[in-house]
Amino acid sequence: MAATTTQSMGSLPSGLAICVTVPDMFYLPELVTGGLVWILVASTHVEPPNPLGWVMFVSVFCFFMTLLWVVLFIAGCHKNGSAWVTAVRPQDFAYHALAALFYLSAGVNLAFITFIMKSGALRIYQIDIAAVVFAFMATLLYFIHAVLSSLRWKHF
Repeated sequence: MAATTTQSMGSLPSGLAICVTVPDMFYLPELVTGGLVWILVASTHVEPPNPLGWVMFVSVFCFFMTLLWVVLFIAGCHKNGSAWVTAVRPQDFAYHALAALFYLSAGVNLAFITFIMKSGALRIYQIDIAAVVFAFMATLLYFIHAVLSSLRWKHF
């Protein structure tokens, strides 16, 4: 009797399982840090508007795209169909890599503007510093998620 080996096609988590599987466990911290960047930047006087406009775009765009991914996974829309799994894995990696790059550029812009405006009001300066910290935390989270997504995609 010959032994047969079957490779199981990888499965994507659904429901609350996304809170405990790697790399999907990073969705909630990404939402929290991205939301904090959005709130902190929006709570200050936007001066100069262009670089902070980019920071706002990145934080809002990434917040809603990550929220969309979370809702899709929690709702179990993928039903672990082979076509969906094959399509989602490279998109998951691409999105998180792009989000990490966007947050890196936004964090650098925000840090530069914060450094320039440090002679302003202390409260606004402290809020901007917090936004810079959370922007770089979001960058790190998205980068780790992209690396882990690429590893999951590679082992598919």
